[in-house]
Amino acid sequence: MQAIRSLIAPKWSSEARLDGKTAIVTGANVGIGKETAKDLAGRGVRVILACRDMAKGEQAARDIMREVKGAKVVARQLDLADTKSICQFAENVYNTEKFLHFLINNAGVAICPYGLTVDGYEMQFGVNHLGHFFLTFLLLDLLKHSAPSRVINLTSAAHNMGKIHFDDLKGEKNYHPVRAYAQSKLANILFTRELAKRTEVLGVTAYAVDPGMVDTEITRHFRRPLGVIVKTLNFLIKTPAEGASTSVYCTVTPENLLLTGGYYKDCARADSCRAGQDDGTALKLWAVSCHLLGIRWR
Repeated sequence: MQAIRSLIAPKWSSEARLDGKTAIVTGANVGIGKETAKDLAGRGVRVILACRDMAKGEQAARDIMREVKGAKVVARQLDLADTKSICQFAENVYNTEKFLHFLINNAGVAICPYGLTVDGYEMQFGVNHLGHFFLTFLLLDLLKHSAPSRVINLTSAAHNMGKIHFDDLKGEKNYHPVRAYAQSKLANILFTRELAKRTEVLGVTAYAVDPGMVDTEITRHFRRPLGVIVKTLNFLIKTPAEGASTSVYCTVTPENLLLTGGYYKDCARADSCRAGQDDGTALKLWAVSCHLLGIRWR
């Protein structure tokens, strides 16, 4: 089992410093997000932990400051299921930060019972895709001002099962939690692809990151049989720190060694499924997302 563990553990490492840079990590109070924030703080980055639960966010900030000497971290409230909260978070960032070099869209919900966001979107599509799409839109001016800057969107291997159901984005006709999750993770890749085309000339690059199978709280809604399988194959599951490695890789690796709009896993460039490379679907998703959010983003 140890030999198998060594195969799935990331081989990449870097001592690169990022002093003077600022990053936002959504969902940074636990799991991959917390480990990503901790790593970046250790490289000299000022990290904003964007968390729905402020008590947990503030505890995560204290943990990181205790574990990383000189860490500069602060927790701020962000509920990606509520566009009003996203607007308030963005306004706070503009009021307090002069620069934003890295936006790491890490937060997410997975395979949950049917539910709607505050604004009436299906929860997984609303949080995993629309929430981060809107947040990126609102923070783009600061990202441009801070260029070169990067947007990193976390996706999942589940995108391979995904299809964008444009005729049923709310899941009202035929909701299935796994299908809805896969759709949202495919949307993350398509968003990254289209965003990269539009922002590269502005000095803002974008990357989709698949952290792999990671032991985090996002699995809390998994049904019992799947939970048993996960426990049985525990030796194949990455730790949160291992899961964070590709996010860190796409944050610290020199831009000339990365492909904007690309899909990355295990600290290397990879190929998404064919649907994730469909420029027509990416463009349509962009237009539909703007329409749903009531924004104009050219």
